[in-house]
Amino acid sequence: MQVILMEKLANLGELGDVVKVKDGYARNYLIPHGKAKRATDENLKAFESRRAELEKAQAAALAQAKERGAKLDGLTLKIAQKAGVDGRLFGSVTNYDIVEALKAQGMEIERSQVRMPAGPLKQVGEFPLQIALHTDVVVTITVAVIGET
Repeated sequence: MQVILMEKLANLGELGDVVKVKDGYARNYLIPHGKAKRATDENLKAFESRRAELEKAQAAALAQAKERGAKLDGLTLKIAQKAGVDGRLFGSVTNYDIVEALKAQGMEIERSQVRMPAGPLKQVGEFPLQIALHTDVVVTITVAVIGET
């Protein structure tokens, strides 16, 4: 299916690009979330008339993400969890725990923005994690997991 991208998407394209994607991806994710529209002549004309407005909105979102990224970059977040003698946690530290710890410090992010390539943290120690605030803004924070007895 051919769609017009309404915002920049990683690994897909820029604002206004007409790309071919699988039907299910377009119907179930891109179109319902407002990230794309079907590439019909009518939608192409409507997009061209709103292009400047959409570019301005995207630039504002990028500026806001950079500002939030400057506050987060290099932050060390301490999370206390119950742990055994050998340093293994009883349970794990997930993206939900990280979002809640950041919320306690007054920083709002979504769970989907926390990138944990190795999965949940199951050991005591310091772990560098990335937070994707925007497709162009990815910051690194350090999560220090402290063991409680």
